[in-house]
Amino acid sequence: MPLKHFLALGTAVLLTATAPASAADVPKKTVVLVHGAFADGSSWSKVIPLLQAKGLNVVAVQNPLSSLAADVDATMRVIEAQLGPVILVGHSWAGVVISQAGVNDKVKALVYVAAFAPPKGVSINDLGKGQPPPPWASALQPDSGGYLRLSAEGVAKYFAQDLPPAEIGVIAATQGPAFSGIFDEKLTAAAYETKPSWYIVARHDGMIPPAAEDAMAKAIGAKVTELPTSHVAMLAKPREVADVILAAVDSVK
Repeated sequence: MPLKHFLALGTAVLLTATAPASAADVPKKTVVLVHGAFADGSSWSKVIPLLQAKGLNVVAVQNPLSSLAADVDATMRVIEAQLGPVILVGHSWAGVVISQAGVNDKVKALVYVAAFAPPKGVSINDLGKGQPPPPWASALQPDSGGYLRLSAEGVAKYFAQDLPPAEIGVIAATQGPAFSGIFDEKLTAAAYETKPSWYIVARHDGMIPPAAEDAMAKAIGAKVTELPTSHVAMLAKPREVADVILAAVDSVK
Protein backbone atom coordinates (compact mmCIF):
# COMPACT_ATOMS: atom_id res chain seq x y z
CA MET A 1 0.00 0.00 0.00
CA PRO A 2 1.42 3.44 -0.93
CA LEU A 3 2.43 5.51 2.07
CA LYS A 4 -0.08 8.26 1.32
CA HIS A 5 -2.94 5.72 1.24
CA PHE A 6 -1.74 4.19 4.49
CA LEU A 7 -1.61 7.60 6.17
CA ALA A 8 -5.07 8.46 4.87
CA LEU A 9 -6.46 5.20 6.22
CA GLY A 10 -4.77 5.74 9.57
CA THR A 11 -6.19 9.24 9.82
CA ALA A 12 -9.70 7.98 9.06
CA VAL A 13 -9.43 5.29 11.73
CA LEU A 14 -8.12 7.81 14.26
CA LEU A 15 -10.94 10.26 13.53
CA THR A 16 -13.50 7.48 13.87
CA ALA A 17 -12.05 6.32 17.16
CA THR A 18 -11.89 9.79 18.67
CA ALA A 19 -15.12 11.27 17.31
CA PRO A 20 -17.56 12.24 20.06
CA ALA A 21 -20.48 9.88 20.56
CA SER A 22 -23.69 10.98 18.94
CA ALA A 23 -26.96 11.09 20.87
CA ALA A 24 -27.89 7.80 19.22
CA ASP A 25 -24.77 6.17 20.72
CA VAL A 26 -25.60 7.13 24.30
CA PRO A 27 -27.35 4.24 26.08
CA LYS A 28 -30.97 4.92 26.90
CA LYS A 29 -32.18 5.27 30.43
CA THR A 30 -34.09 2.19 31.52
CA VAL A 31 -37.01 2.01 33.91
CA VAL A 32 -37.10 -1.36 35.66
CA LEU A 33 -40.51 -2.12 37.18
CA VAL A 34 -40.74 -4.65 40.01
CA HIS A 35 -44.07 -6.11 41.09
CA GLY A 36 -45.09 -7.02 44.59
CA ALA A 37 -46.79 -9.99 46.24
CA PHE A 38 -50.15 -11.16 44.89
CA ALA A 39 -49.28 -9.60 41.52
CA ASP A 40 -47.10 -10.11 38.48
CA GLY A 41 -45.45 -7.98 35.81
CA SER A 42 -48.81 -7.23 34.19
CA SER A 43 -49.59 -4.93 37.11
CA TRP A 44 -47.51 -2.34 35.21
CA SER A 45 -49.41 -2.77 31.93
CA LYS A 46 -50.95 0.72 31.98
CA VAL A 47 -47.75 2.51 32.96
CA ILE A 48 -45.41 0.79 30.48
CA PRO A 49 -46.80 2.39 27.28
CA LEU A 50 -46.76 5.83 28.88
CA LEU A 51 -43.05 5.47 29.64
CA GLN A 52 -42.25 3.95 26.26
CA ALA A 53 -43.98 6.89 24.58
CA LYS A 54 -41.29 9.09 26.15
CA GLY A 55 -38.57 7.07 24.44
CA LEU A 56 -37.54 5.12 27.52
CA ASN A 57 -36.45 1.52 27.65
CA VAL A 58 -38.82 -0.30 30.04
CA VAL A 59 -38.50 -3.79 31.53
CA ALA A 60 -40.89 -5.44 33.98
CA VAL A 61 -39.33 -8.05 36.25
CA GLN A 62 -41.16 -11.31 36.89
CA ASN A 63 -40.41 -12.09 40.53
CA PRO A 64 -40.66 -15.69 41.76
CA LEU A 65 -41.85 -14.40 45.17
CA SER A 66 -40.13 -17.40 46.76
CA SER A 67 -37.57 -15.50 48.84
CA LEU A 68 -36.02 -12.07 49.12
CA ALA A 69 -32.79 -13.42 47.64
CA ALA A 70 -34.60 -14.94 44.66
CA ASP A 71 -36.50 -11.74 43.94
CA VAL A 72 -33.34 -9.65 44.27
CA ASP A 73 -31.52 -12.04 41.92
CA ALA A 74 -34.32 -11.75 39.33
CA THR A 75 -34.17 -7.97 39.59
CA MET A 76 -30.37 -7.85 39.47
CA ARG A 77 -30.33 -9.91 36.27
CA VAL A 78 -32.53 -7.33 34.60
CA ILE A 79 -30.45 -4.43 35.95
CA GLU A 80 -27.18 -5.98 34.79
CA ALA A 81 -28.56 -6.49 31.28
CA GLN A 82 -29.07 -2.75 30.80
CA LEU A 83 -26.43 -0.60 29.10
CA GLY A 84 -27.47 2.76 30.54
CA PRO A 85 -28.60 4.15 33.89
CA VAL A 86 -31.51 2.46 35.64
CA ILE A 87 -34.46 3.96 37.47
CA LEU A 88 -35.75 1.19 39.75
CA VAL A 89 -39.45 1.13 40.65
CA GLY A 90 -41.10 -1.18 43.18
CA HIS A 91 -44.67 -1.78 44.31
CA SER A 92 -45.72 -3.18 47.69
CA TRP A 93 -43.38 -6.04 48.74
CA ALA A 94 -41.03 -4.98 45.94
CA GLY A 95 -40.09 -1.94 47.98
CA VAL A 96 -37.96 -4.35 49.99
CA VAL A 97 -36.58 -5.84 46.78
CA ILE A 98 -35.57 -2.51 45.22
CA SER A 99 -34.05 -1.31 48.49
CA GLN A 100 -31.75 -4.34 48.36
CA ALA A 101 -31.15 -4.58 44.60
CA GLY A 102 -30.85 -0.81 44.24
CA VAL A 103 -27.30 -0.82 45.62
CA ASN A 104 -26.21 -1.86 42.12
CA ASP A 105 -24.10 0.93 40.60
CA LYS A 106 -26.32 1.13 37.51
CA VAL A 107 -29.30 2.19 39.63
CA LYS A 108 -29.49 5.97 39.89
CA ALA A 109 -32.94 6.55 41.43
CA LEU A 110 -35.64 4.65 43.30
CA VAL A 111 -39.42 4.97 43.11
CA TYR A 112 -41.64 3.35 45.74
CA VAL A 113 -45.29 2.85 44.80
CA ALA A 114 -47.36 2.11 47.92
CA ALA A 115 -44.35 0.05 48.92
CA PHE A 116 -42.56 -1.21 51.99
CA ALA A 117 -39.28 0.54 52.82
CA PRO A 118 -38.13 -0.94 56.12
CA PRO A 119 -34.90 0.00 57.86
CA LYS A 120 -31.94 -2.33 57.53
CA GLY A 121 -32.28 -5.34 59.80
CA VAL A 122 -36.08 -5.15 59.80
CA SER A 123 -38.64 -7.37 58.06
CA ILE A 124 -42.18 -6.57 56.97
CA ASN A 125 -43.55 -8.64 59.83
CA ASP A 126 -41.28 -6.75 62.23
CA LEU A 127 -42.99 -3.53 61.13
CA GLY A 128 -46.33 -4.93 62.27
CA LYS A 129 -45.22 -6.29 65.64
CA GLY A 130 -47.57 -5.35 68.44
CA GLN A 131 -50.35 -4.56 65.99
CA PRO A 132 -53.47 -6.64 65.32
CA PRO A 133 -53.42 -8.68 62.08
CA PRO A 134 -54.43 -6.60 59.06
CA PRO A 135 -58.03 -7.09 57.89
CA TRP A 136 -56.88 -8.65 54.62
CA ALA A 137 -55.15 -11.50 56.49
CA SER A 138 -58.49 -13.30 56.60
CA ALA A 139 -58.52 -13.30 52.77
CA LEU A 140 -55.24 -15.21 52.45
CA GLN A 141 -55.41 -18.69 50.97
CA PRO A 142 -52.35 -20.81 51.85
CA ASP A 143 -51.40 -23.91 49.89
CA SER A 144 -49.59 -27.01 51.11
CA GLY A 145 -46.20 -25.53 50.18
CA GLY A 146 -46.57 -22.39 52.27
CA TYR A 147 -47.45 -20.07 49.38
CA LEU A 148 -50.20 -17.51 49.84
CA ARG A 149 -52.80 -16.13 47.46
CA LEU A 150 -55.45 -13.48 48.01
CA SER A 151 -58.99 -14.65 47.46
CA ALA A 152 -60.93 -12.96 44.68
CA GLU A 153 -63.02 -11.31 47.37
CA GLY A 154 -59.86 -10.10 49.10
CA VAL A 155 -58.56 -8.57 45.89
CA ALA A 156 -61.87 -6.77 45.39
CA LYS A 157 -62.14 -5.53 48.98
CA TYR A 158 -58.56 -4.70 49.99
CA PHE A 159 -56.18 -4.79 47.01
CA ALA A 160 -57.92 -3.11 44.08
CA GLN A 161 -61.24 -1.81 45.34
CA ASP A 162 -61.27 1.18 42.99
CA LEU A 163 -60.90 -0.80 39.76
CA PRO A 164 -63.71 -2.13 37.52
CA PRO A 165 -64.83 -5.71 38.26
CA ALA A 166 -63.27 -7.04 35.05
CA GLU A 167 -59.84 -5.68 36.02
CA ILE A 168 -60.19 -7.01 39.54
CA GLY A 169 -60.90 -10.43 38.06
CA VAL A 170 -57.73 -10.28 35.96
CA ILE A 171 -55.63 -9.36 38.99
CA ALA A 172 -57.09 -12.24 40.99
CA ALA A 173 -56.38 -14.66 38.14
CA THR A 174 -52.83 -13.52 37.33
CA GLN A 175 -51.51 -12.88 40.85
CA GLY A 176 -48.22 -14.44 41.81
CA PRO A 177 -48.51 -16.52 44.98
CA ALA A 178 -46.01 -15.38 47.60
CA PHE A 179 -44.11 -17.67 49.94
CA SER A 180 -45.16 -16.81 53.47
CA GLY A 181 -41.56 -16.72 54.70
CA ILE A 182 -40.62 -13.66 52.64
CA PHE A 183 -42.41 -11.41 55.08
CA ASP A 184 -39.97 -12.48 57.82
CA GLU A 185 -36.86 -11.73 55.77
CA LYS A 186 -34.87 -8.75 56.97
CA LEU A 187 -33.47 -6.04 54.74
CA THR A 188 -29.66 -6.23 54.67
CA ALA A 189 -28.91 -3.31 52.32
CA ALA A 190 -30.70 0.00 51.86
CA ALA A 191 -30.12 1.77 48.56
CA TYR A 192 -32.32 4.66 49.68
CA GLU A 193 -29.54 5.69 52.08
CA THR A 194 -27.38 6.86 49.18
CA LYS A 195 -29.71 7.28 46.21
CA PRO A 196 -32.57 9.72 45.58
CA SER A 197 -36.02 8.29 46.21
CA TRP A 198 -39.59 9.08 45.28
CA TYR A 199 -42.61 7.66 47.12
CA ILE A 200 -46.25 7.43 46.06
CA VAL A 201 -48.63 7.18 49.01
CA ALA A 202 -51.90 5.45 48.10
CA ARG A 203 -54.31 7.31 50.33
CA HIS A 204 -57.03 4.60 50.20
CA ASP A 205 -54.67 1.64 50.46
CA GLY A 206 -56.32 -1.40 52.02
CA MET A 207 -53.12 -3.46 52.24
CA ILE A 208 -50.58 -1.07 53.79
CA PRO A 209 -51.93 1.60 56.14
CA PRO A 210 -51.46 4.99 54.46
CA ALA A 211 -50.06 6.34 57.74
CA ALA A 212 -47.36 3.66 57.55
CA GLU A 213 -46.58 4.71 53.99
CA ASP A 214 -46.27 8.31 55.17
CA ALA A 215 -43.85 7.24 57.89
CA MET A 216 -41.69 5.12 55.59
CA ALA A 217 -41.53 7.84 52.95
CA LYS A 218 -40.41 10.34 55.58
CA ALA A 219 -37.87 7.94 57.06
CA ILE A 220 -36.11 7.41 53.73
CA GLY A 221 -36.22 11.09 52.80
CA ALA A 222 -38.28 10.50 49.67
CA LYS A 223 -40.06 13.07 47.54
CA VAL A 224 -43.72 12.28 48.22
CA THR A 225 -46.77 12.26 45.97
CA GLU A 226 -50.19 11.35 47.36
CA LEU A 227 -52.80 9.70 45.16
CA PRO A 228 -56.43 8.91 46.09
CA THR A 229 -56.17 5.25 45.13
CA SER A 230 -56.22 1.69 46.35
CA HIS A 231 -53.04 -0.33 46.80
CA VAL A 232 -52.60 -0.64 43.02
CA ALA A 233 -52.02 3.03 42.29
CA MET A 234 -50.32 2.18 38.98
CA LEU A 235 -53.54 0.63 37.69
CA ALA A 236 -55.93 3.17 39.19
CA LYS A 237 -53.95 6.29 38.24
CA PRO A 238 -51.35 5.17 35.68
CA ARG A 239 -50.64 8.60 34.23
CA GLU A 240 -50.01 10.13 37.64
CA VAL A 241 -47.73 7.22 38.58
CA ALA A 242 -45.90 7.57 35.27
CA ASP A 243 -45.41 11.28 35.97
CA VAL A 244 -43.64 10.49 39.25
CA ILE A 245 -41.43 7.93 37.53
CA LEU A 246 -40.63 10.48 34.82
CA ALA A 247 -39.62 12.98 37.49
CA ALA A 248 -37.14 10.42 38.78
CA VAL A 249 -35.95 9.78 35.22
CA ASP A 250 -35.42 13.49 34.61
CA SER A 251 -33.23 13.72 37.72
CA VAL A 252 -30.73 11.30 36.17
CA LYS A 253 -28.23 13.06 33.92
